[in-house]
Amino acid sequence: MFLFVLSSCSLWINSFMDSIKLEIFRSLYSSVAEEMGVSLRRTAFSPNIKERRDYSCAVFDCQGRLIAQGDHMPVHLGSMPMSVRAAIEHCPMEPGDVVILNDPYAGGTHLPDVTLVTTVYDSKVSKKPLFYVSNRAHHADIGGSTPGSMGSATEIYQEGIRIPPIRIVRRGELDRDLFSLLLANVRGRKEREGDFAAQIGALEVGRARLLEIVERYGFREANDYARHLVEYAARLMRRRLAQVPDGVYDAEDFLDDDGETDTPVLIRVRIEISGESARVDFTGSAPQVRGPINAVEAITVSAVYYVFRCLIPGEVPASAGILEPLEIIAPAGTIVNALPPSPVAGGNVETSQRIVDVLLKALASAVPDLIPAASQGTMNNLTIGGWDPRFNVEFAYYETIAGGMGARPSADGISAVHTHMTNSLNTPIEALEYAYPMRIRRYQIRRGSGGKGRHRGGDGVIREVELLTDARVSLLSDRRKIPPYGLHGGEPGTLGQAELIHPNGSTKRLPGKFSISARKGDRIVIKTPGGGGCGGTPTSGRQD
Repeated sequence: MFLFVLSSCSLWINSFMDSIKLEIFRSLYSSVAEEMGVSLRRTAFSPNIKERRDYSCAVFDCQGRLIAQGDHMPVHLGSMPMSVRAAIEHCPMEPGDVVILNDPYAGGTHLPDVTLVTTVYDSKVSKKPLFYVSNRAHHADIGGSTPGSMGSATEIYQEGIRIPPIRIVRRGELDRDLFSLLLANVRGRKEREGDFAAQIGALEVGRARLLEIVERYGFREANDYARHLVEYAARLMRRRLAQVPDGVYDAEDFLDDDGETDTPVLIRVRIEISGESARVDFTGSAPQVRGPINAVEAITVSAVYYVFRCLIPGEVPASAGILEPLEIIAPAGTIVNALPPSPVAGGNVETSQRIVDVLLKALASAVPDLIPAASQGTMNNLTIGGWDPRFNVEFAYYETIAGGMGARPSADGISAVHTHMTNSLNTPIEALEYAYPMRIRRYQIRRGSGGKGRHRGGDGVIREVELLTDARVSLLSDRRKIPPYGLHGGEPGTLGQAELIHPNGSTKRLPGKFSISARKGDRIVIKTPGGGGCGGTPTSGRQD
């Protein structure tokens, strides 16, 4: 009897110690991804990366499975593993190699998001890679027909330079010919060059930190706990799904249009919950369209990853395990899994948001106490480019603009925030005016734009930009025709708007998706949508 008790205690203690070590390794791997992000942010040249933090960094095991990702951009969560897989398959890497890619049809998302991948080797341990590290950053321009590479397009060739998985660094040496070819096809050469250098440097930070972990704990233990983290995330996801009532939950919503026609674009989903697994089926969604709002499969997977990860309370490792209990069906040739050469710039930023809206709408029937009303449902992608007379150089400015968060079942939504698939910040006025020939004339909360209800939706913002030089201006946005929905009797949020104000005071209403030539002194006014309300009893006031 005494031996049995002692043995049981020993097993309990070992299990307890394993749990502690699991948390240690979760923190270690997450800290590597976060430190890579800090390095990238501090050394980048563009305000888009340095100030808005439009990037993500991640750590992968020796098989290329995601084991940790910084709390950066949700739209990159489920899609970066596809880029890493493409890099491994198409460019087997030797020590010191770095692979670059942005091709949406080879693991990427849209062309401005450029991914770099490298291996972590230690010849004393193994001749094979121990880990992979990767980062992805949105470059303010990657070529194409419009500055910012986010304008109107009917095929991907108009959106910028398309980079398949290819080595940009070979055994520690930058491929100068390839780099020169790349820089010759983008606007703002010096800014792009600095941002790429920052990405390469951040990879080196990740590589060094992972080797420190291997030196301290040994590769066998480090690799075992990388596997445990994936398995642990999968167990958490299965446990959460088991708490959701079994059933079939359907929903649909629309994008306003594709920028080429006025036809709304349908996204439909059916979620089947069965025990510890879920089937997410987008059959019935619209065929791929002519305009630049097509999403590739990686985007749809990323949106599903984000929504289901949000269902798990508390801390959960951002690993490949989240997707293990999920089956995702995204029919090829549709708006949620487009085929080349469809343009895709808006799929990453606009269609991703609508996929989230549809998924949450379906889940609101299953777990109504957890799901918020629709947030603004757009990233309000504003790009401005031209010639900067102050420095006699080309410039390309890009930012996403915050809006209203949807009301929650137990609380109001939050005003003037980035929601769901974007986790970026606004470009600070001081940084914007210093870097570009523009002036911010107005930046304020758009009061009353949130939907009414027992809990009110968050309000959007108003951002007014004055041009100090002639420029090409593009906006890629949505929720200008179909408002963010309310839930459980709550009212929808207010639609977004865009205006062009000329120096003489005349005003022109602009559509949600446009590319125009504007003159010095013109002002672009963006009014972003509010979030939907939640609950059927209207309220007159709100607290933020």
